[in-house]
Amino acid sequence: MTRPRHTSGTGLESLFPPALFAAGLIALSWTLIRESGHWSDPRHRAQAVLIGLYLIWTLLELRITFRTAPEESGGDDRGTMQWYGAARGVVVGAALFVDPWWQGWGSVQWLSAAVFVGGAALRLAAIHRLGRFYSHKVRTLGDHQVVRSGPYRVVRHPAYSGMVLAHAGFVGVFANPLSVLALLALLLPAVVLRIRAEEQTLMDLRGYAEYARHRKRLIPAVW
Repeated sequence: MTRPRHTSGTGLESLFPPALFAAGLIALSWTLIRESGHWSDPRHRAQAVLIGLYLIWTLLELRITFRTAPEESGGDDRGTMQWYGAARGVVVGAALFVDPWWQGWGSVQWLSAAVFVGGAALRLAAIHRLGRFYSHKVRTLGDHQVVRSGPYRVVRHPAYSGMVLAHAGFVGVFANPLSVLALLALLLPAVVLRIRAEEQTLMDLRGYAEYARHRKRLIPAVW
């Protein structure tokens, strides 16, 4: 295998993360204010809390979104970052700005909220365990190592597992035809392609191929 080549991003690629991040912050903040305006209603109060948690989660990943390292070597992203980011934005936007099926707050919403919190917690735990080796870009560091502990004992990409779970839970709370369609037809395929693009670079790491043989990518015993 050859070492991954360094690829310089185009102007569009360099503008994409901050533009998407800014749009997401505006959308989440606006809908948080909207839902908080109906605080006396239990459904709107719960939805406001959930949107607030999503906003906090987004801010916790802010440093990672724009982090660079002088010793990093770029892999071939194949445009997956743009698709993945846009798909996530469409899912959240559809959930927040299209009227949901549910008019109340019951067991389905509580379960969906729990799935959201669990997924976000899994993603943050995976990012924390990987430390400086984690990036939103496809790249490796000069001393990059294969991490096998924590959630990486179970699957190869627990951060993406958490991402999918969190958005499934978020969509469950704000379910409507467009948000469900965006989750299934945009975000899930984007995650699959993103993982495949990342693994083309990760397979160049010593020990990764052996690690990968014994663990599924996203869901234990499935894929």
